[in-house]
Amino acid sequence: MASEQELSDFLKSVEKRAFKRALYHVRDEDAALDIVQDSMMKLAHHYGDKPLAELPMLFQRILSNTTLDWFRRQKTRKAVFSNMSDFESLGTDNDFDLLETFAGAATNEQIESAEDSTRRAQILHEIELQIQALPGRQREAFLMRYWEEMDVAETAVAMGCSQGSVKTHCSRAVQALAKALRAKGIVP
Repeated sequence: MASEQELSDFLKSVEKRAFKRALYHVRDEDAALDIVQDSMMKLAHHYGDKPLAELPMLFQRILSNTTLDWFRRQKTRKAVFSNMSDFESLGTDNDFDLLETFAGAATNEQIESAEDSTRRAQILHEIELQIQALPGRQREAFLMRYWEEMDVAETAVAMGCSQGSVKTHCSRAVQALAKALRAKGIVP
């Protein structure tokens, strides 16, 4: 069980890296600070009684989930408020027709944007499938190193293996993913 001092020291040690990670994802300093603070509060409140060795993995998962929650809230907020403001600008005219509002001519940029968005979603889906197809230890090492942004030592501790094994698993995972994605026509 982690003492209060150990928990405090752990949070101090991950604070800056967590902020940089959140800022990279959300591109908003205030939101990144909120995400990190919420993550730290959740860790302390729900998992403060866990052993010190378990805290890094728990914190990374909480930080990821809190970031995803932020994106979900933003998406919902933007959809609701942007759609409502579109209707407000139309005034109180009784001849309002929703279909006419959205039947405006689409520009080529909007069509290309939709194509790019669809293509990107398809590529990401294929990458996810290929990651799921990796052997368990390779997938675990790959996700900890490149998704959770843990260093080799942290990953080795979390996986219960040597740092050399982590490097081997990551290297094999990257090679397997590159080969599988090239076979699907996806190249960097």
